[in-house]
This record gives sequence, structure tokens and C-alpha cells, in this order.
Amino acid sequence: MTQIGLLLPSRETSMTGEHDAAGLVRFARAAEEAGFDSVWIGDSPLARTRVDPLPLLAAVAATTARVQLGTAALTATLRHPLLGAHTAATVDQLSNGRLVLGLGAGFPLPESRDEFAAVGVPFDQRVGRLDETVAIWRRSWSGGTEFDGRYWQLDDLTRTLPAASPAGPPLWLAGSDTPRVLERVARYYDGWLPFLPDPDAYARAWHTLREMTTRSITPALYATININPDSAAARTELDGYVRRYYRRSLDEMSTIQAYFGGSADECVHWLGRYLDAGAQHLVLRIGSLQARRQLDLLADALLRTA
Repeated sequence: MTQIGLLLPSRETSMTGEHDAAGLVRFARAAEEAGFDSVWIGDSPLARTRVDPLPLLAAVAATTARVQLGTAALTATLRHPLLGAHTAATVDQLSNGRLVLGLGAGFPLPESRDEFAAVGVPFDQRVGRLDETVAIWRRSWSGGTEFDGRYWQLDDLTRTLPAASPAGPPLWLAGSDTPRVLERVARYYDGWLPFLPDPDAYARAWHTLREMTTRSITPALYATININPDSAAARTELDGYVRRYYRRSLDEMSTIQAYFGGSADECVHWLGRYLDAGAQHLVLRIGSLQARRQLDLLADALLRTA
């Protein structure tokens, strides 16, 4: 069954400078009331400053009852793995097991390198540290006693806080379709959260991933959407959003990430190609600074046809 979620517009503070944690909680509640299956939030303490995702999701957990609560994506290695496990378990308990952790290693951009340096984490170790963090989290939530890895050696995990279940929250890897990413998903993760701009490439990667493991893995998609009856206006607004956020054009970013701007019917058709390719959970970022208006348009366009 297809699930559709919305990214809470915390990223936009890097463009507007207007931080509004309480407004994000209200937005999450509106998404639940509109019928969305999940709400998600990104992570960046310095590179693109926004509210911390896990405390924010704790507040969302207290004011919602049904939606899954996700990170898309949490840069987990910016935090010590024991502290990350502790905070995530707290949110998982508060939400009664509704937490999903989409995890990313960090993009190779100057601002990301600066962010890692500021907290004392070697940027060139980010991938290995992420996979080791995942192993520590699973060990701590399932009642493990110790951990001996390349980056961390932990003698006593018996006193760590349990999550809502011994398995802990599902852990998804946000990434592309490279062989290394797919191999890591197959070995360590419960879900795959790519941003591929080509549905055919998505289908090929998902086929490859299924051949690599018999484990149950959720195939998801991270995409940026702008809906407008005037397709040209949708593309223009989306291009302005992208230029303001990335300092690159929509055409440039569309070679890297999945973007759509157009009418509701065109959006349904575009997303349908990813569903046909195997995607089961859509995580949609609103490509507009008018996020509340787009929430209603997306609900009308997608939830009546999903």
C-alpha cells in the first residue's frame, strides 16, 4: 500500500531566516488532519541552520495520533552514537513506535565539511561512522552488552534506554543508486530513501537491491513538488525556490534530485511512474515558500487518488 508523507518546512529557514518551531508542529498536525501518512524533517545545525529534528518530532508526537514521524535525513554522525540512541529511543517511546529514522552521511559540500569540523567529526570518515552508529543503535536497543568497532569501543550498553520495541525505529539510508549505497542498504538498513530524478533508474536500482538481499526493505522516494493548474507557473516558482536554496537552477538540480512542477494530474502521473518502479513510501518536499497552500493542493491531488 502506498504511503505519502510531507517534509516539514524547516529547511526554508536557511532562506528566510524565520525560525518557527511551534509553526512546524502546527503544520504537522495539519498534515495529519489532511490525511497524509507521515511527516518528516531534515537536519542541519550549522550548514543550513534549522530546528533540531528529534526534539521537534517529540513535540509532534504529543499533538498527533496517527502519522509516522520521520527524519529525512538525520546526519547521525554529528552526535555521539549513545546520545543519538538515547534521544531517538525517547522520541520512539513518546510516539508509541511511530518513529522512522532516515539517515544520511552528509553531502560533500564546503558548508557540510565546515559543519563536521565544528563538532569535531572527521568528514572523510562520515560513511563508516554512520554505518557503525547504526550498529551501535541496534545493539543498544536490543539489549546488547558491548560494542567493539573501528571508531567506538563501548564496554557497557546494558543501561541504555530502550526504544518502543527491541528492534528500535526502522533505519532508512538516504542516498543514490550507486553500487556502494545499494550494498549498504542491503546489509544494514530497513529502508532506501533515494532522490533519483529518473523513474527508470529507480526501477533498475530497486531490482538490483531486491536481488542483493532477502531482508524486508522499504523502497521510498524523496521528491520536491510544486502544484499549480498553470504548469509554467509551477515550474517558475519551483525554479525560484531551488535557486534561492541551492544557488543553482532547477535544470541543474534536476539532474541530481527528483523535482516536479506542474498540474495536479501531471503530478499524479509523474509520481505514478515511481510507484510502478517499486516505490512504496513517498516523502514529498514542498518546493515553495507558501507551504500551507501547497499542503492543501497536494492533499486534493494525491490523497484522493493514492
